Amino acid sequence: MNTLAEAWRWLTDPAHWSGDGGIAQRLVEHLWLTSVCLGLSCLIALPVALVLGHVGRGGALAVNLSHIGRAVPTFAVLVLLLLSPIGAYGSWPTVIALVLFAVPPLLVNAYTGMRGVDRDVVRAARGMGMTGRQMLLGVELPLALPLILTGVRIAAVQLVATATLAALAGGGGLGRIITAGFNLASTPQVVAGAALVAAFALAVEGLFVLGQRLAPAWARESG
Repeated sequence: MNTLAEAWRWLTDPAHWSGDGGIAQRLVEHLWLTSVCLGLSCLIALPVALVLGHVGRGGALAVNLSHIGRAVPTFAVLVLLLLSPIGAYGSWPTVIALVLFAVPPLLVNAYTGMRGVDRDVVRAARGMGMTGRQMLLGVELPLALPLILTGVRIAAVQLVATATLAALAGGGGLGRIITAGFNLASTPQVVAGAALVAAFALAVEGLFVLGQRLAPAWARESG
């Protein structure tokens, strides 16, 4: 209980929120890193999943590769990248490791959503003379959107939690508060840093849930 009380005092100390290396700065760094990695992951995974889901070929292989990729610890990937020539390029090892970590849920959910579209609806659209592009963008994508957004939400929350690894590679973010706590042998600071990461992840999850509830009915997750 003393540790929790001291962690709370550390968190509520205004001196820890401002200035260079303060919580506010680390929070912005964490948000920026998460946003960049989520954006890159979406650019890589979603087009591939949409096309594979539309044509119905190669998707099973991509999904299985994604499952295999999820089994590889992100920390191990980060260490290997740091030991490779890429390690000399600043934050790129962290960005690459986090993108690889976020791609599987995006790919799997988007592909599953596309293949889950009612085939009768697709056949009806084809019977109306719609082209493949029109069916993908006008029929399949809207119907698959709830599951695609669920994948984005999962990836975002996982990225917030995992981005603390950036501190191990000398990057910024809330992980720096935890590593600084270890260096200072300050358990309250370590606990406070972990609590900040957990609160940030819950806040992101809450924002996505709220966004889905406020979205039009066709964009909400079924069930």
